[in-house]
Amino acid sequence: MKKTEFTYAKPVWIKGEETAMNVSLVLTASFSGKDARLKITGHSLYQVFVNGALSAEGPARAGHGFYRVDELDLSKLCGDGENELKIITAGYNVNSFYLLDQPSFVCAELYVGGDLRAATGKDGFSAYRYGCRVKKSQRYSFQRPFSEVYTLPAENVPVALELTGEKNFIERGVPYPDYDFTPFCSVIKTGSFGYKDRERYYGDRSVTQINEKLKGYPQNELTVFSMKEAERLDCAGKECSLPADIINIPDNGFAIADLGAELTGFFSMDVKTDGGRFFILFDEILSNGDVDPGRFGTCGAVIYDLQPGSYRLVCFEPYSARYVKLVSEKAATVSGGGMIRFEYTASLLKPAPDFKGDGQLQRIYEAAVSTFRQNTVDIYMDCPSRERAGWLCDSFFTSRVEYELTGKSLVERNFLENFIMPEKFDFLPDGMLPMCYPSDHNDGTFIPNWAMWYVIELEEYLRRSGDTELIGGAKKRVLDLLSYFRAFENGDGLLERLKSWVFIEWSKSNELTQHINYPTNMLYCKFKRAIGNLYSMPELEKEADRLAEKIREKSFTGKWFCDNSVYGEDGVARLSGLCTESCQYYAFFSGVATKELYPKLWKTLVEEFGPDRKVNNKYPEIFFANAFIGNYLRLELLYREGLYDKVIENIRGYFDYMAKKTGTLWENVGDYASCNHGFASHVAVWLCGIYK
Repeated sequence: MKKTEFTYAKPVWIKGEETAMNVSLVLTASFSGKDARLKITGHSLYQVFVNGALSAEGPARAGHGFYRVDELDLSKLCGDGENELKIITAGYNVNSFYLLDQPSFVCAELYVGGDLRAATGKDGFSAYRYGCRVKKSQRYSFQRPFSEVYTLPAENVPVALELTGEKNFIERGVPYPDYDFTPFCSVIKTGSFGYKDRERYYGDRSVTQINEKLKGYPQNELTVFSMKEAERLDCAGKECSLPADIINIPDNGFAIADLGAELTGFFSMDVKTDGGRFFILFDEILSNGDVDPGRFGTCGAVIYDLQPGSYRLVCFEPYSARYVKLVSEKAATVSGGGMIRFEYTASLLKPAPDFKGDGQLQRIYEAAVSTFRQNTVDIYMDCPSRERAGWLCDSFFTSRVEYELTGKSLVERNFLENFIMPEKFDFLPDGMLPMCYPSDHNDGTFIPNWAMWYVIELEEYLRRSGDTELIGGAKKRVLDLLSYFRAFENGDGLLERLKSWVFIEWSKSNELTQHINYPTNMLYCKFKRAIGNLYSMPELEKEADRLAEKIREKSFTGKWFCDNSVYGEDGVARLSGLCTESCQYYAFFSGVATKELYPKLWKTLVEEFGPDRKVNNKYPEIFFANAFIGNYLRLELLYREGLYDKVIENIRGYFDYMAKKTGTLWENVGDYASCNHGFASHVAVWLCGIYK
């Protein structure tokens, strides 16, 4: 970790509200001169505006007790006269998969021409409560903090600030986004609405299960229940194709705008209204021709209660969407609408391969790159929508993409480094790593398999980066993890009866994890070998060899690898007899199986499995793999063997329909969950390897 310090600024927050939920603070400063720079960090989030234009959202995330510092060049947004700096900060103080539950603060110092103009804890900033944001709103999702509800205009009430505790400040470590703007490309549906009460309303756990393990405001305390208000809308309309530069919405009207592809960022638009409630509803896809803001457990609704007037609306949180439904109680005109994109900067990417006029592969590649950029702002994320969480295993695949597309592993270093920052992880057993991080898992849930992927990724990271410093810093955490697993080894050296959530992939595989699970043990074999290689521990490589032999002995039926053995009443473990496609891929990926040891099985997998098997299924007894991670392991195995024609054939079958529909690649083979998942960008690695 590269430490940094502020010269003058001290961390501050609203007096007495350092641990209050969903409190927002605004700092403002006026200055003249174009050479302006801002050094800033805080928690939970902040946005920086110069003369009304968004300059930055931050900070980049770090592990518990550490805060990454942004050093922003504001000069491009400064004019010749007086300039206005506005910093909006939010302190959430709830646990999530996305942001840590730590006390709120902001620390900032502004320089103009090299001279200090303002610093928190000293002079130069005016501070007031961001009163327009409604405090008691519902969570956006189980995995993310609060949704956004606003009342505009609102009085700016000055507040007293106090110094908070000292903080550990470190450098950002990753590039800054471009914040490019993409306008709506068309309006595809218009109509009218009324309000209609429903028998049942949105009942996601993020609303119904608020308690000490999932913090937030209970449903009966919400000032506005956003999803209930969205579900009360009873809309009727017709499809159309209209320009979207100016969208006129009549009283009790709506319009659905299309961004052309799924993007991630901040909805931005100018709204002139006669007043009333204004909704921004959004989703990645259309459901029955409409936007369903709660499709996969999210509150895809930003609500504004507006007095008559003109407003520049910019959302505070980043969201993902292709389709945006604008609903207004009173006549409104929306102009300049679209999204300020929040993604990895395009200028740092290598040129695309030459696909020699193959439009389908070009489309899939561009979808992979877009997926990568949206999921790699400060850490590797599973999705930029529902969770924005730094999941292990997903990161193994995304890390390869970063190196392939940029030639560097800057985001990966931040991601891996975060896991070794805290002394321990609250709520988890000693030695275990969080399944995603930075996050707080108050319910004690973890995925033991995902902790193994951390070590497997470390091994590849060392080959990519030569960063022995980070590898050395991770050694204790890795060996503590190994010690945790040793307690679950049986007499054969196989892991059995692992705790919490044993996860293989989103398929039948996850139903076959009880007692002795062989895909888990295959991964454990690779995990031990990785530790041996990282820390020159040959005894662990020998253990891995013995474990592989035992898995072959116990799991292989003569035709397939079986997923698990289950203990009977007599205390003897016997094969369940159930076999999944993904188990076969785990066997070859881990090195437990090779094409030399199992030539018939290898040939069957290569020639008779793949995207067409659901049509021509010769092996109905073998349960299908899903996108994550079975299909990716399959493609990786084909790629390793140089079977490039087969790789390309599979890529076309698995991914083109995704690229056509959203311009991104998905979590599953269907669009019933996230349609933008970071690991899925790994398709770009295979395409670059084949076509460069």
